[in-house]
Amino acid sequence: MRVLLLTQILPYPPDAGPRVKTWHVLQHLAQRGHRITIVSFVRPEERAHLPAVMAHCDRVVAVPLRRSRLADGWHLLRSRLTGRPFLLIRDDLSRMRGAVEACLSAGDWDVVHADQLTMTQFVLSPKGAGLHPYRIFDAHNATWTILNRMARGSAPAVRAVLGWEAQRIRAYEGRVVRTFEHTLAVSEADRRDLLAAAADGGWVPEEDRISVVPIAVDTEGVTPVKRSPRGPDILTLGTLHYAPNAEGVRWFLQHVFPRILAEIPEARLTIVGRNPPRDFLRLARQRPDRLNVAGYVPDLTQHLQQAAVVVVPVLSGSGMRVRILEAMARGMPIVTTNVGREGIDARPGEDMLVEDSPEGFAAQVVNVLRDPALQARLAKGGRRLAEARYDRRAVLKELDRAYAPAERPRSPSGSAVRIAEAR
Repeated sequence: MRVLLLTQILPYPPDAGPRVKTWHVLQHLAQRGHRITIVSFVRPEERAHLPAVMAHCDRVVAVPLRRSRLADGWHLLRSRLTGRPFLLIRDDLSRMRGAVEACLSAGDWDVVHADQLTMTQFVLSPKGAGLHPYRIFDAHNATWTILNRMARGSAPAVRAVLGWEAQRIRAYEGRVVRTFEHTLAVSEADRRDLLAAAADGGWVPEEDRISVVPIAVDTEGVTPVKRSPRGPDILTLGTLHYAPNAEGVRWFLQHVFPRILAEIPEARLTIVGRNPPRDFLRLARQRPDRLNVAGYVPDLTQHLQQAAVVVVPVLSGSGMRVRILEAMARGMPIVTTNVGREGIDARPGEDMLVEDSPEGFAAQVVNVLRDPALQARLAKGGRRLAEARYDRRAVLKELDRAYAPAERPRSPSGSAVRIAEAR
């Protein structure tokens, strides 16, 4: 089939959750023989990775994107004035609209696959389309629930803004689910939350209108590391400009890590992730013997080998934590929260340890640091689960079922391979 894939972020390199998810989807669609055109926002630093994406596509349309705090302030003001969600306004660029409309006008598409919520706005009421394409909303999260959870733990002024955005995002997500021909959720919890948003308008969906396709990992390409911890080394990782990730690590630094140090004074924490906040860097300067903020690391192998445990402190968010799936695939013992475990069919105590309170989380980390046998059991259980339930070769078969209603006969034709620049 001919597939128009709209992505909010270039799916290569697969070094962050959204990229990992979309990269596996792109590879699967290409391996199934579909002819794919990608229209993607591309940041300046991502341009070098366009050839890797092109290897799986007929065409890539690159729409340049730069973000700034000044621009975000303007978008927030427009959001307040118009009532539209900030997240949508921020990405609603004329160059992207023009690129999508040009593709719709020029092509006879079987599927338009909108990857992440903000990309749906460009085909919610498409212009320039010939035959009406089968639209799939690939929901990485039930976004309104993320904002709701973040609001609960915020200061009153911030809580009001997040609550306002959550209401509008919920209304918009419900509209997308009602309008698109199919929606993909990554977990049963997200499926229920998306259906709840859609039902606000009294809509009752068909049984198979939303399907669950978990985020996948490549367990053949991602092998367990040979761990040799230097001592009580703790590792946490995740993109730190993503607010829920920074929120969780900050909670760990303020409320959990001091309790661990009280029990094991020689414990060390390494924080890996792009764009660490200033307060993390300040704490690292104050305690360089106990805290290392490594920033972005292209190859995690060395940090994983030296760590006795990976901690994933998550207080808000939805969907699935890709960093947990990849840590399981790499054979790492994990301690996380119940929010972190959402969407992952893990057995607490066997595949990972799960605690929500600062005291309980710290106690579980201390237990793992002191017990090599527990480390080994958790590492083995997590790897086994990743192979059995989340390998991409098994998980993405459900994607084929979501695509099946769009299939129609086509005559063979060639395709030109090129990269286009949207102006």
